[in-house]
Parts: sequence; C-alpha cells; structure tokens
Amino acid sequence: MPPEMTEIVDGLGRAFEEFKKSNDVALKKHDVVLEEKLRKLDETMDRLEDQKAQIEAEAKRADELEKRLNRMGLGGAGGEDKAAAELKTFNAMLGAQAAEQKRAFAALDHDGLRAYKAGLDTFLRKGRDAFFDGERKAMSVGADPDGGYLVPADMTGRIITRVFDLSPIRAISAVQAISADALEGLADYDEAGFAWVGETEARAETTTPNLGKYRIQAEEMYAYPRTTRKLLDDAVVDVGAWLEGKAAERFARAEGQSFVAGNGIARPRGFTTYPTAATADGSRAWGTLEHINTTASGAFGASNPADVLIVVVEAMKDGYRDGCTWVTRRSVISLIRKMKEATTNAYLWQPGLAQGQPPTLLGFPVVKAEDMPALAAGSLSMAFGNFGVAYQVVDRLGLRVIRDEITQPGFVKFHVFRRVGGAVVQFEALKFVRFGS
Repeated sequence: MPPEMTEIVDGLGRAFEEFKKSNDVALKKHDVVLEEKLRKLDETMDRLEDQKAQIEAEAKRADELEKRLNRMGLGGAGGEDKAAAELKTFNAMLGAQAAEQKRAFAALDHDGLRAYKAGLDTFLRKGRDAFFDGERKAMSVGADPDGGYLVPADMTGRIITRVFDLSPIRAISAVQAISADALEGLADYDEAGFAWVGETEARAETTTPNLGKYRIQAEEMYAYPRTTRKLLDDAVVDVGAWLEGKAAERFARAEGQSFVAGNGIARPRGFTTYPTAATADGSRAWGTLEHINTTASGAFGASNPADVLIVVVEAMKDGYRDGCTWVTRRSVISLIRKMKEATTNAYLWQPGLAQGQPPTLLGFPVVKAEDMPALAAGSLSMAFGNFGVAYQVVDRLGLRVIRDEITQPGFVKFHVFRRVGGAVVQFEALKFVRFGS
C-alpha cells in the first residue's frame, strides 16, 4: 500500500478499537463525556474513510478508464487500434445525432477526427469566430442545430469515468450505453411452472412466466462551469482537462440525487420513489418494493435494534444476496457503528482495513449516499440490494458543449449537455429498512 494509505488504514483501525472500548463502557453507564468522545471518534472514522476512498479512486482511475473505454469501443492494446476504435465510436455518435435530426452525414476519417479535435480546442479557447477555414469545415460535422458541438469520444469517456468515481449509485448499478433515446427490455416477473411426472404419465400444461416490458428514457442534464477569458488564453492550461473535471463533478452531484430520489419527470427515477409494502416477494404487485419496519418512528427499535438488519438480509433471495450492498446516510451509519450481535456480542459494522476493502455491515459492503432520505417517521433511509440487478443506469452516447462569453463579461461559461436515465428493473433485488412501525 502507498505510505499515505497505510497511515490512513492504521488510523482507522486505531479509531475503531478505541470506539469499541468506549462504546462498551457507554452501554453499561450513561456518561456525557464518553458520549462526546464517541461522537468525535465517529467523525474521525468518517473522515479517514473518505480519505481512503479518495485515494482508492485515484489509484484505480487509470484501470477503470481503460475498462470504460473498452465498453465504449475505445479500448485496444495498441495506439493504432485505440485510434481506430475511437474513430468508429465518434462516427457512431455522429450517426446517432444525424438520425435524431433526420439528416444525412458523412463519416470522418482519421485526419478528419484530428482536425475536429483541433477545432474543438480553438472553440473552447476563443470561440467559433477564431476558426480558420479548415477547422470551420471540420467542425461542421459535429455541429448541433440547437447549438454547440459534440465532444470527442475520448473526452466523453474520461468524463464518464470521473462521474463513475464520484457518483455512489452509478458505481454499484448496471450501466448501459445506448445510441437511441431510450433503453427497452423485458422484465421476467416470475418463474415458469413445473411438475414431477413419471416416464409414461400424461403431462399437463404448466404455467407460463409473466413478462413485462420496461423503457428507460435518457433525459438531458447539463453542467454550467465558468472560467475567465484570461485563463483560456493561457496556452499552458489544458482546457479539456479543466472542463472534464468541472463537468464531471456537477454531473455526479446531479446523478447522485436523481438515482436516489428523482421523480422520473425529465430526469431518472430514483429507487426511493417507488411504492413499498411490508409484504414478501411473490405477494406484492410488480413495481412495489419490500420494506421491513424498525418498529420505532424515525429510529431503530429500542430493544435489539440490529434485528431489523438481519431480517432484511434474510428476506433477500439467495440468488441476489451475494451481490448486495447497503446504501445509507452517515447519520444512520453512526447509529449502526454502536450495534452488536446479541449472541456473539460482536460489532455488526466493520471498517475496511485494507486497500480496496469497503466498510461492511453483517459482511456486506456499505455505500454512503447523503441523498438518501433523512431519518424521520416512516423514512426509507436505508436500502439493501443487488443494485447491479435491481437498478439500471442508461447513458446516451455523446456529449455536446456550447460556449457562452456574452452573459457575464470577463468570464466564459460552458454549457455541457449529456443524456442519462435510470430506473428500477428488478423489484425483488432491492429492499428497504423503513424507520417506522
């Protein structure tokens, strides 16, 4: 491990051991000073976990970028293969845009793509009025009648990769890139019937599983970073990298909120917005998620508070359980860190004390998502699910950018647009802890 990672992991381990010792005493007697110590240790663990996660994200970014480029068709062992794949993907983006606008287009060759990239750099720095004739012609293929230009596929891939690192729900969900405006698929609602039969016995017809169709629309979202004209004039500054970082941070924040709580109107539908019921799989209408009550309003139950967590895990079907993750807020994690298993007296929550190892609860990874509902009466502040099966994220191929140096003198703003969707597609692979009775 890198030295800074070793220091963070060691500090996290020490803080957790001190937290357990203090909490063991606090469980036997109420002490204001002890409670304050626990609060500070809890904050320390949160801070160290965040630092650990940031270093891990930076360490794996190159690897994740390569994987995502491969999924987008931009991978390849050699530079020549990668260039060919990038050209193919960008032409696919151009084709999708042309089809949407009901117009013809001519595919670019390698020289055309290089000219387009050079023209985009000129556009970002100085605007379209600075194009020379060759750049103006090259940029015309990626121009959008509604304004702006398509962003080259390699930059698009880097932005998506950074969003992946920053957006907690995207990182654990199924992700599909599409060239159409929506993803459609079939949902298998139940299982086919069967019966035992002897070799020569008559065979009656069995039940047929119900299949439903889902459609996830790719909705438009945008980032609107700004910078000074002086910065753009500085040839040393990598304008593309600056724009990638700013756009990715804004997209990740917007996605995090929408994938959790989006209403599905001109944005993804968040998984907390679906109806829920305290009924088991097979007894609920499709489209309804299961919740298990804590028995206390806005809190865990007073006696054996950890029981509800064990019930949730046991309620998940075996076929989904191995890939499950807990998703909740920091405030809920602070409560869980104090919980013990009744028979073994072991703490349910464990910190990740190795690089790449997340904190766990009952042996399952824990993801912090501050967009989850705050603790309140009847709140769905904690989820447990196999998000790779339950929640589908859809990315529409292609980003476009519009340059604005008019609305704020001295500054240049960039409208960066992309299209993304999200919805629950398997309602048995996701369950909630409901903080109510």
